[in-house]
Amino acid sequence: MSTQHGAGRAATHRVLILGAGYAGMSAAIQLAARVKQREDVQVVLVNAQERFTERLRLHMTATGQQLAQLSIPELLEGTGARFVRGWVTAVDADAKTVRIDDDRVLHYDTLVYGLGSVADTAAVPGVEDRAHTLTGAQDAEVLADRLARLGSGTVVVAGSGLTGVESAAEIAERHPELDVVLLGRDEPGAAMNPKAGAYLRAALDRLGVTVRSGVEVVKVLPDAVELAGGESIAAGAVLWTSGTRTSPLAAAAGLAVDERGRIVTDPALRSVSHPEVYAVGDAAAIRQGYGVMHGTCQGGMPTGVHAAVSIVRALKGRQPKPFRFGYYHTPVSLGRHDAVVQFTRPDDSPRRIHLTGRMAARYKETVTASPWPTYGRMKKMPASGAFWPRGGRFTRGAKGAE
Repeated sequence: MSTQHGAGRAATHRVLILGAGYAGMSAAIQLAARVKQREDVQVVLVNAQERFTERLRLHMTATGQQLAQLSIPELLEGTGARFVRGWVTAVDADAKTVRIDDDRVLHYDTLVYGLGSVADTAAVPGVEDRAHTLTGAQDAEVLADRLARLGSGTVVVAGSGLTGVESAAEIAERHPELDVVLLGRDEPGAAMNPKAGAYLRAALDRLGVTVRSGVEVVKVLPDAVELAGGESIAAGAVLWTSGTRTSPLAAAAGLAVDERGRIVTDPALRSVSHPEVYAVGDAAAIRQGYGVMHGTCQGGMPTGVHAAVSIVRALKGRQPKPFRFGYYHTPVSLGRHDAVVQFTRPDDSPRRIHLTGRMAARYKETVTASPWPTYGRMKKMPASGAFWPRGGRFTRGAKGAE
């Protein structure tokens, strides 16, 4: 039900966007820019904090590097979108309501669900109480303080995916007095082509990172981690980057979800059980021709843009178009002056071409900074336009990547 504004005036269509990550911000700014001249559409963005979390730079925050304090209300300034600060504590998909901080209720006609993933601290004993994560800026700042006070000893980074690699490299470079051990089931850079993967592993070796692949952490102890098979590795600090989980709110709301709790979408990013709900970013199980997308900023921003465009089409009585996305690259920083960029096929499989060294580091920094010019363009764009970056460039109507 839409809010009425009196006789002779159209009902207000309330669009509520949950989560101000890369996907949610893209949806809010893109949609607000497109409906700015309409008085019958209200756009509200809900997030637990006013500070925008630069997840692409959390490994830098974790080593004490000072980053810009990005304000969500300031990013929304001039768009017409309203910001509401608070924790989403419940969603009622049938009543079309969202409860904020347990004591406020917001109504919606269309919902954009962008409550993304957090580190999975429940799967392994001891992680919740004894390990650090990079879920948000405050977590990263707590780890930075811990590393600064260690003085010596071993830091274990559990998880050899891209977050683990970037974190291990950053810690080793910024804290040469510490021994950094990277643990994981897979070899770092295993998804890259052989030359790019070899460069990545050689860079970790140059930084003094000890890599142990083919291992699994089964318990985090007060001063060590225990591996499958019984071996223990002493640890003054543990950073957990092994796996993520989604909020249980979507399942509790009665939305159709997959085995990981992500909202199952139709080709237009609408919930298959509640078509007035769009799911974006890590919160969505979005099937493409090559399989279900995995959560990255590279894919998250286009999902937010597509949801906004689809909502505008629906408001005009038109059918949303299917979402199509192909991956373009995998940029991985290896400290501040080194990186490897693996260019990919649309299905995220590695191509032969890749960049390394300082050129790759500059490329990675450009990609990391690219959301802010993109959001600025969205705010100024004409009602028919759509922008997001691809490979460091801004592309109009692009189907793929960062």
